[in-house]
Amino acid sequence: MRKFTEILLEDFDYQLPPELIAYYPLPQRDQSRMLVLDRKSGSCEIRKFKEIPEFFQKGDCVVRNNSKVIKARIFASPLTAPEKKTEFLMVEPSDPTKKIWTVLTKPHRNLKKFKEFLAITPQNKKLPPLKIEVLTNSPETKIKFISEGENLQILLDEYGHIPLPPYIKRPDERLDTERYQTVYAKNDGSIASPTAGLHFTNEIFERISKKGVNIAELTLHVGIGTFRPIKTNNVSEHKIHSEYFSISESEAQKINFAKEKGNKIIAIGTTTIRALESALGDDAKIHPFSGKTNIFIYPPYEIKSADILFTNFHLPKSTLFLLVCAFAGKEKIMNAYNLAIKEKFRFYSYGDCMLIK
Repeated sequence: MRKFTEILLEDFDYQLPPELIAYYPLPQRDQSRMLVLDRKSGSCEIRKFKEIPEFFQKGDCVVRNNSKVIKARIFASPLTAPEKKTEFLMVEPSDPTKKIWTVLTKPHRNLKKFKEFLAITPQNKKLPPLKIEVLTNSPETKIKFISEGENLQILLDEYGHIPLPPYIKRPDERLDTERYQTVYAKNDGSIASPTAGLHFTNEIFERISKKGVNIAELTLHVGIGTFRPIKTNNVSEHKIHSEYFSISESEAQKINFAKEKGNKIIAIGTTTIRALESALGDDAKIHPFSGKTNIFIYPPYEIKSADILFTNFHLPKSTLFLLVCAFAGKEKIMNAYNLAIKEKFRFYSYGDCMLIK
């Protein structure tokens, strides 16, 4: 028998026609359609993303996540079995030199047979060798990158691949190096893009600034906690992995000033919401912070740090989908998603967008 307080994962499912998954970005960042959801009335309106500055007023504050996606996928072959291939997904550095990393691997069985790998050289490139030594493979996998006389960070960038989500069923291409990155990305560390920001151009931000809207920045490095599937049907039993985030005193002051004046806080993306909620004190103010958060936001959690959320369309039964349901209410989000499907919106990382006000 279902307990009254249980939030079940099966209640946050929807059916998406596969053809609506966006495998490539549109030619221009700001060409997307935008579904505008009024979370009070539940009414929806279909607009163009370029019209987004119309929804902001003088004194409002837009908050964005300036984390930069690293080329986190490395393909390698065992030294003694070059015909085999293993994928290493760099999750988090384990030492200051960034030679040692915690990684996910596919297939993991190769690590039981082999301990030394050689990174596979990208096509048409002659690069110095990059050796990978497996240090541990249980309970988590740690590897060490070894390069002789070469700058390791340069080699990792050369050998690495953009970590496109698994539902984009194609290899990464040259265009992804630019388009799977926001125009304001500056701090290396994410293994998935804060994709709501992919729609914005410098020209859009100029239009927003000319209206007297302030722009604040924070950093949350998107890790496996953001996109790892929920495997417990009782949502409260899911434990989200910690992710690093920081917000400076000056940026916190911008947000608090807008709040004190009664203006609106607009969060670009669910990662921004998670950081803001983690930095929100009992005094209803955003406080400077640098550290980790494992905050998991799902209904009936009440989000208090932002008034408007700009976001993409998210996978069913994902932590991100539950967050937007907490922000606007599950029924209203479900209705909005059903409309987006009916109107053939493009979904997920390279897809169209939503403004929830």
